[in-house]
Amino acid sequence: DKAERVAALAKELAPKVGADADKAEQAAKLAKCDLVTQTVVEFTSLQGQIGAQMYRAEGGDVDIATAIEEHYKPQGPSDSVPTNPVAVAVALADKLDTLVGFWAIDEKPTGSKDPFALRRAALGVVRMLIENNVRLPLKTLAKNHVLSDSSVEGNKILVEAKKAGFTNEVAYSLQEQKTDDLLAFIADRLKVYLRDEGIRHDLIDAVFALGEDDLVAIVNRVTALQSFLDTPEGENLLAGYKRAANILKAEEKKGPLPTGDIGTLSQSEAVVLQTGLTNAKSKIEAALASESYSTAMTALSELRGPIDAFFENVMVVAEDKETRENNLRLLLQIRDTARQIADFDAING
Repeated sequence: DKAERVAALAKELAPKVGADADKAEQAAKLAKCDLVTQTVVEFTSLQGQIGAQMYRAEGGDVDIATAIEEHYKPQGPSDSVPTNPVAVAVALADKLDTLVGFWAIDEKPTGSKDPFALRRAALGVVRMLIENNVRLPLKTLAKNHVLSDSSVEGNKILVEAKKAGFTNEVAYSLQEQKTDDLLAFIADRLKVYLRDEGIRHDLIDAVFALGEDDLVAIVNRVTALQSFLDTPEGENLLAGYKRAANILKAEEKKGPLPTGDIGTLSQSEAVVLQTGLTNAKSKIEAALASESYSTAMTALSELRGPIDAFFENVMVVAEDKETRENNLRLLLQIRDTARQIADFDAING
């Protein structure tokens, strides 16, 4: 049942939030017990509080009592988030289990209707992760834990898929699709949360498009990306990227884009750009590995000059086939290098 699933998930999350795993598991098992008391039936706003008071009266552990009391938090944008590690583990587990469970049975908010307060639950997950600086791979967690064969919701997906004649591979693909859809929903809540911080929603999309699902890393990368794009170097580089992307799209309509390595380049601007791209790619890879996003942006900014010079002095779509294909390969390298940081196609401008 839900209590067992949440307890298992809370125990798994505990080390990631600095909580004692056994305490988190025990707190999750006790968290909903007060719902059967007459006091909570009559005064629903006391849920969690009554359970905590009853547990404290029995001489229970302080951290477990706090988790029982705070696991519903945050219940709104003005409500505080839990900071006690055990409470964070249980509150995250409770909300994630709710979200993935409803997604598994295709009960998602539609329009303004949200009878199960799933938007609030998702925003709660966002706030707890960011405000407590908790690093979690959300997609992997959702897919492997709550949507596993052993869960009620996940099992239902597999059973229904197999009844319809799908293979195991297709059934698991359905799970993947549901998880992706849930991550997109959480991304929308992240946009709402960051809106007051002045963070652009298109930049969040650009980073999410790379498959990143650690919200803390996403926010750090987006913040650095926005600071970069607010500079003349960033603005001009984005314009250069868009120009390269537009040429590639136009050429792709004519036929497949060239593959393979770049051959001998005849123009100096093309040679300088190729060298710059090679250097930038290795610098960006190293910077991203250490999550030094500002360093990655600096490495990307060094391409502004070579890209501008290339477009000013080189006829990209040249008549000579070999020259044209080499130029297009350079444009592909521009796209691939920038996409190490974000999907620049998703960025407005």
